[in-house]
Amino acid sequence: MALLLLITACGQRPPHDENTAPKAAATSNYIETGDLQDIRKRGAIRLVNLGGPTLDLLPRDSIVTLKNVNLANKLAKELKLEPVWLQASTPQEALEMVRDGKADIAAYSLTDNEARRQLVAFTLPLMQARQKLLTSINGPDISDAKKLRNIELIAQTGSTYVDTARQLVALYPQASLTIRQAIVYEDRDALVDLLNKKNNRAVILDDYIAENMLSYRDDVRVGAAVTEPENIAWAVRKDSRKLLTTVNNFLTHNLVEAPEDRIADWKAIKQSGVIRFLTYNRPSVYYLWKGMLMGFDYDLAKAFADKHDLQLQVIVVPYNETLIDWLKAGRGDFAGALKNITQERIDQGITFTTSYRETPEQVVSNRKKPEIKTVQDLAGRTLTLRAYSPFIATARAIKNSGINVAVEIAPPEMSIAEIVNKIAEGVLDATVIDTDDILMAASLQPELLPGTKVSDPREQGWMLMPQNQVLKKKLDQFIVAFRKSPQYEEKIAAYFQPNKRFTQQVAARVVPGEDLSPFDELVRGSSQEYNFDWRLVVAQMWQESNFNPKAVSPVGAQGLMQVMPMTAEDMGFQPPVFEPERNIKAGIKYLNWVRDRFEPTLPAIDKLWFSLASYNAGYGHLLDARRLAQEMGLDPDVWFGNVEMAMLKLSEPQYFSNARYGYVRGTEPVLYVRKISQLYKAYAGIVSGAGADDHLLPLK
Repeated sequence: MALLLLITACGQRPPHDENTAPKAAATSNYIETGDLQDIRKRGAIRLVNLGGPTLDLLPRDSIVTLKNVNLANKLAKELKLEPVWLQASTPQEALEMVRDGKADIAAYSLTDNEARRQLVAFTLPLMQARQKLLTSINGPDISDAKKLRNIELIAQTGSTYVDTARQLVALYPQASLTIRQAIVYEDRDALVDLLNKKNNRAVILDDYIAENMLSYRDDVRVGAAVTEPENIAWAVRKDSRKLLTTVNNFLTHNLVEAPEDRIADWKAIKQSGVIRFLTYNRPSVYYLWKGMLMGFDYDLAKAFADKHDLQLQVIVVPYNETLIDWLKAGRGDFAGALKNITQERIDQGITFTTSYRETPEQVVSNRKKPEIKTVQDLAGRTLTLRAYSPFIATARAIKNSGINVAVEIAPPEMSIAEIVNKIAEGVLDATVIDTDDILMAASLQPELLPGTKVSDPREQGWMLMPQNQVLKKKLDQFIVAFRKSPQYEEKIAAYFQPNKRFTQQVAARVVPGEDLSPFDELVRGSSQEYNFDWRLVVAQMWQESNFNPKAVSPVGAQGLMQVMPMTAEDMGFQPPVFEPERNIKAGIKYLNWVRDRFEPTLPAIDKLWFSLASYNAGYGHLLDARRLAQEMGLDPDVWFGNVEMAMLKLSEPQYFSNARYGYVRGTEPVLYVRKISQLYKAYAGIVSGAGADDHLLPLK
């Protein structure tokens, strides 16, 4: 079944702590070599892959529908067993864990071959794939395996790629081929970094991985196939016949491929089990944050799919193409990205759902310039508008009303985010955007000054084809009901209201002679365990929650350290984690886990800032920022003035469209690190570090 599974991950998930998670230990730390009936007695099924319990990803192509993790979790639910995720460092290790009874299913995209069948039994194929060569733009000729000369073949340790590389060396003895093994499963981009260091290197990858990399990297080339098509499947123990039959029946039922290009009615959607949602990777719509997919349109679309027992297939449309064109081409069933309901769009042959959000248009300028309180204040000013945006008509209407305002259209490649950033920098004068976007931007960039509103609230909705009347009715019913629910207001707060944690004045907490927080002793103990300065952690805690142990963020982060429930569970702390001691321990343990992912040679001070930025935005976005910093001629090993500048750029399409983890609200981690560093310095100046760490910076 040709179902393409995207397996790139935002990073390796942290392991459970057996000391703090007895439940996890009780259901994973044992040997079980029996069949399904024996597994049922345990009450849990152990699933192993190379990414842990979740594969954090941002899909970048239009045919990804299901992930291995989602399928495996669904299988566990149908079996009424607790899914316990284990992590292997290589595919070979995953297979050996299953064979030895340390895991029950290798729920990962594994190549089914004769050598591996000696270890395990494979399920029916999830897909077929061929291994291909991939190299850098300046790399060698890889168009035909017969043309390979003096090439270093990179193959991931413990994978079938190593076998393929050895076969190539043996097949072409005169080609002077060599092999370099590397473990880079959690960071495919590390492969490209290896390629770019020498111009005689090529890496061997499955075709679907190689093609996916082309969707966001323009510095690689895909070459010849070096294997015949091979089955990709899961694996179970050889003598677990009942388990194998059960898994195969499950996969047969669930691996339903949605047609790639079709305008389907509701009946066809229900029959396929998949509904396709077209959107953009952009702020407040659909993006990756702290390892979780989120966004207003994404959350609502996911809720609609769940309500109707459908798998949501998110199709990210390239920024320079229109949702309407993709919708009319049958590449999705409905589309949305906070789109205003306009007659111009309806005239293009689509229809809208009922409105799920209304927002007026508003002027924003730089705080150092005169405030634009009224429309008349626009006289003598310059409005720079995003090309092809509905705000152009608003600006021209103001000009035609007799107000002497200059209206300039930005180049098509300049995004709204870039225009707003240039206003904050003082390069541009002013613009018109949705009020929601202004409120969020101004809360993160104090240089921005919201001005007068220049329109009534504009209705926003999802788009679909007019003939899909039943789908429209279902979507309308869902939107009307959802708008009346408490969840709707939570979503509005999460994505469109300024985050007070980034506008509060923290200096008031610096009082000589007093405790820094009511939780100093708890912080000291956990900080010492992981070799952090406790004053740094207190500063971070203030920034996260204002010392409120009951704090809950709009996206679900909990407690003093604002730990996501899934992260807490990965750290070995069963959510909820509002109790101060457990929350602090979970937060510090996660901060330590992030810190340990950076190279040992990185200076301690910048490792600290990188860790804080990753805690806030996610490790994957930090990797993208470091890579972009290097491309910009900045130092990828230094945060302030270097990587932070690249992080800011990742809010602009020209940069995030080529980043593995896509859009990031870059100003947020930049301000996060700055404010914590400032408060930390203030704390360190009035309170001794003695009792936990006598040093000001982590030693690791």
